[in-house]
Amino acid sequence: MAAATAAEDVPATQREEPVRDDAAVETAEEAKEPAEADITELCRDMFSKMATYLTGELTATSEDYKLLENMNKLTSLKYLEMKDIAINISRNLKDLNQKYAGLQPYLDQINVIEEQVAALEQAAYKLDAYSKKLEAKYKKLEKR
Repeated sequence: MAAATAAEDVPATQREEPVRDDAAVETAEEAKEPAEADITELCRDMFSKMATYLTGELTATSEDYKLLENMNKLTSLKYLEMKDIAINISRNLKDLNQKYAGLQPYLDQINVIEEQVAALEQAAYKLDAYSKKLEAKYKKLEKR
């Protein structure tokens, strides 16, 4: 009992022997191959984590392709709209060209009439000048 009472007088932290975790700290002499069950568990864990990683990579790649597919669909729709617009513009241009071709004879007639009016105007100026000369001669003769 004397030993028991002596142990009671010592604080609890000093009474207990420090606990050694020999499993956590291995020395070179103590190194052993892990048990087969540990290797199997580690392999399963590694394969599980690798599968998770590859699944994430494949999912990201799949999402990239879906995004590209959607972008291609939208681009295709835009090109279809642009094609329709170009077709309408082409159709309207053809209509305008046909209308212009239909008006071309009238435009040619207008040009001919314009040339004739210009020639007539020149003739009127010449006639006016001649009549003024003639009037001047008449007045000159009348004064005599």
